Amino acid sequence: MIHQFKQGGLCVVVDVFSGAIHLVDDVAYDIIALYETTEKEQIVNSLVEKYAHENLSREEISECYDEITELKEDGKLFSPDTFAPISNKLKEKTSGVVKALCLHVAHTCNLNCAYCFASQGKYSGERAVMSEEVGKRALDFLIENSGTRHNLEVDFFGGEPLMNFDVVKNLVAYAREREKETGKNFRFTLTTNGVLIDDDVIDFANREMSNVVLSLDGRKEIHDEFRVDYAGKGSFDKIVPKFQKLVEARGGKDYYMRGTFTHRNPDFVNDIRTMLDLGFDELSMEPVVCAPDDPAALNEKDLEVVMQQYEELASLMLERRRQGKPFTFYHYMIDLSGGPCIYKRVSGCGSGTEYMAVTPWGDLYPCHQFVGDEKFKLGDIYNGVTNTALQNEFKQCNVYAHPECNDCWAKLYCSGGCAANAYHATGKITGIYENGCKLFRKRMECAIFLEAMKTLE
Repeated sequence: MIHQFKQGGLCVVVDVFSGAIHLVDDVAYDIIALYETTEKEQIVNSLVEKYAHENLSREEISECYDEITELKEDGKLFSPDTFAPISNKLKEKTSGVVKALCLHVAHTCNLNCAYCFASQGKYSGERAVMSEEVGKRALDFLIENSGTRHNLEVDFFGGEPLMNFDVVKNLVAYAREREKETGKNFRFTLTTNGVLIDDDVIDFANREMSNVVLSLDGRKEIHDEFRVDYAGKGSFDKIVPKFQKLVEARGGKDYYMRGTFTHRNPDFVNDIRTMLDLGFDELSMEPVVCAPDDPAALNEKDLEVVMQQYEELASLMLERRRQGKPFTFYHYMIDLSGGPCIYKRVSGCGSGTEYMAVTPWGDLYPCHQFVGDEKFKLGDIYNGVTNTALQNEFKQCNVYAHPECNDCWAKLYCSGGCAANAYHATGKITGIYENGCKLFRKRMECAIFLEAMKTLE
């Protein structure tokens, strides 16, 4: 399977199953498009006519065809799918091994964001905060179920986790002690809206957090329309100086400024520009997750704008890179020389198997987007996974479990997509969120384009 696209003056050919990326001229691009369906002589005849104005000879076009044949014979073009037969076996290799937890340390929030998928942190339930006892047991559960894995990931999430900051600090201290006892290594991430950031938080986060995710939607008017407190007041002016102080003090350690674009701002590159002007250069903008009838939901016209925006963003990133002022966009991060192993490419994020969310009461869910939906409760941190039938469903939730993905060129980049988005769109974790697929494919084209340009600079 191959995929071809043109962007920024480049002709790009992706060989899906080998992972090879080819930059070709127009003639080779046309030959590849016809190669599997048309005889050589017919291809040569048609291209002689098409490129008559360039005085290309029949021999030159024929030679180009033969070079493409050599690439095919070398396994770099039109390579076969060798992964489908082993797709269901991959997760068995790590069956029962948990490597990451999302700790919901606070099912409450000090903001009242209009588009919040988590019902302002309550997850359609009661407001609550995680006790230190529950948190410690969750960390022990992770250690006990991590097998031979050395590196373990823990996300402090909410709601707003800084509303339970003392517990966060105590849990990190406990984990550091358990590291000494077990030989494990914990890597922590904190996601925050920024309202409660102070010097103590900054010092702690920059000392203990491998990554910090900061919520900012870009332009002040956009941010303040959605991300408001319970009095209806926007939070932009309060949080931006705090974010700037934290990032400056972070000294180059990982962070992400994470925004959400909605029906109100499908032109999200303007929000990216605002973030850059504010001094942030590790950025992410995510499409809103909400019901189709929600005022914030993206419609078909919005999606057309977003697709154009992704190309504009790629151009902006290229321009800034050439100016010596590069920035990172999370969805354009791609490693063409290595990248994820085939296990990750096929099996996906590991929700419900390698990765789980823990509620303030210690209940286990496949990920944070399923929390509060009782039919997706896997078990708890005391008794482990008891709903094995549900976990088995998630074990089988790989890219080959989606028939709709069979003909998609991007399937080994997305790994079948997000199970939660699929469920909310179709009612099945193996369903397809088509709008999400369209956006993902466009993002991948832009990411590949940017990486390809590096080879020419």
